[in-house]
Amino acid sequence: MRILVTNDDGINSIGLIELAKAARELGEVYVVAPATQCSAMSQRISVFGEIILKHETEFPVEGVSAYSITGTPADCVKVAIMNVMPEAPDVVFSGINNGYNVGIDIMYSGTIGATKEALVRGIPAIAFSNTMNGDFELIREKLVPIARDLLSRPIEKYEIWNVNFPGCVPSECKGILEDRRPEGKSYYTTEYVPSENPDGTITLTVTGEPCLEAGEGSDTLAVVNNYISIGKVRSGVLKDGVFE
Repeated sequence: MRILVTNDDGINSIGLIELAKAARELGEVYVVAPATQCSAMSQRISVFGEIILKHETEFPVEGVSAYSITGTPADCVKVAIMNVMPEAPDVVFSGINNGYNVGIDIMYSGTIGATKEALVRGIPAIAFSNTMNGDFELIREKLVPIARDLLSRPIEKYEIWNVNFPGCVPSECKGILEDRRPEGKSYYTTEYVPSENPDGTITLTVTGEPCLEAGEGSDTLAVVNNYISIGKVRSGVLKDGVFE
């Protein structure tokens, strides 16, 4: 199996390295990731200027061909297919994101954006996310078996798997909840705190707090209660559009 691993946190992200290690247990792995932090870019692509592609010879996972680009997560998928990999990948893994991709936050996520770009290319994809600044003990134990299971299942061409790991050690994890629907609000609230500058401009400082209240059956409720959340994210364009 040929696996493309990408993310939105950048080529130096611990989560990306952990995902590449896990993917090596499943097949041949190529990494193409943004050179810098690219969170909340959704499915944005570069349409002007230049993209710099760099072979990352010091990537710390043996047997993995790794590259960084000065582009977005969706760009990574496009560049990997057109300029890096000798053949298109069988699947795209995106993550492991530093922070949950649940609820409305899914709409903004560059992690999800990369998987949606894979769908545009007819390639199945799985997004993986962790709690903010969490450890990887639970992920190291559960990710590969979960990935194997999901890859064996049928899924529509307009859907991706979305997997979120709770911020707990394996002994505290209560299990896996499937068919989780996105919560109808963001996990993090967003506020813009204003302060006036001497020149009359106003600086808006972005702050936010996690929202721990969520509805039954939601992805947010699963992770805050120490369950691994598995659900699907659908592309309405691909589902309802007409493509040759």
